[in-house]
Amino acid sequence: MNTKEIPVAIVGLGLMGSSIVTCMLIAGHPVVALAPLSSDLLYAKKRITDDLEKSRMNGIVGNSPEFYLRNLLITENYEDLYACKLVIECTLEDIAIKQSVYGKVESVIASDAILTSNTSAIPISTLQKLTKNPERFFGLHWAIPAHTTRFLEIICGDDSAIAYGEYLYELSSHWAKEPILVRKDIAGFITNRLMYAMYREAISLVEGGYATVEDIDRSCRNNAGYFMTMVGIFRWMDLTGVPAYYAVMKDLLPTLNNSEEVPKLISDIVQAGGKGIANGKGFYDYAAGEAKLWEETYAQFSYEIRELALKYPADIVKQKLKEKQMQQQQNQ
Repeated sequence: MNTKEIPVAIVGLGLMGSSIVTCMLIAGHPVVALAPLSSDLLYAKKRITDDLEKSRMNGIVGNSPEFYLRNLLITENYEDLYACKLVIECTLEDIAIKQSVYGKVESVIASDAILTSNTSAIPISTLQKLTKNPERFFGLHWAIPAHTTRFLEIICGDDSAIAYGEYLYELSSHWAKEPILVRKDIAGFITNRLMYAMYREAISLVEGGYATVEDIDRSCRNNAGYFMTMVGIFRWMDLTGVPAYYAVMKDLLPTLNNSEEVPKLISDIVQAGGKGIANGKGFYDYAAGEAKLWEETYAQFSYEIRELALKYPADIVKQKLKEKQMQQQQNQ
């Protein structure tokens, strides 16, 4: 599969959209980056250029940003999408906005092009009903920074043709992803369902006075954060003994929080205008300059953890097993 022959469009150039543009450029695609909002044009090229420069400095790419930017067109004109074979929508989580974007996109692209959404909240089965070719509509759920993480969820809606989902699965290997193909649409997809169960329990423990915000974060960093990059949940249970988890679940699961209400702790923050790092007010309070430093430090961490994680791909043990078998054959 030659990515140079697959023009890609990204519609929506906020932080996530710009990062996806960077990922596509690194993979070798010709990219059309469309800004539905003129304000995106003020920052998009700088964000993409900065991401490419940081990728060069961290060894992800070997060329200067200019080498990749020659394959990029930043535009406000939907007509420029005419040759794109894959379109990734990255607009606000608003159905009316997305429907308007899909109409403009589909009036231009070929009928055999694939249209996708980066939504993390709206069901793919709902969005695809707004399109002309629902069998060619999928969710592509990214994690930021999209150009450094291995994460990608490819989500089928009720009307999606699985063959196109499998095509995206294969194509995403050229984006340095270890993708998840979600074959049946479900609210929150896979990763958000797992993570929001953890978020809810974490907030419940703080609200119940069992631990502080700092302690909960410390627990995540030093337990799940220690093994999850390498093995994930099921492999971890295999490694540490499945019967133990069975025994604990019988007693523990009935005590976990299962409230359907948004917890007061997070409601109070949002209602008071807190946005986290964006304005220095969240679960933590940030001194002047501290929020920016957290943002910059996490960005650097994302490059360093990527370098370590790539040494341990999903098939690392299969590779080692194959090498052992080859050595045994040579010694016979």
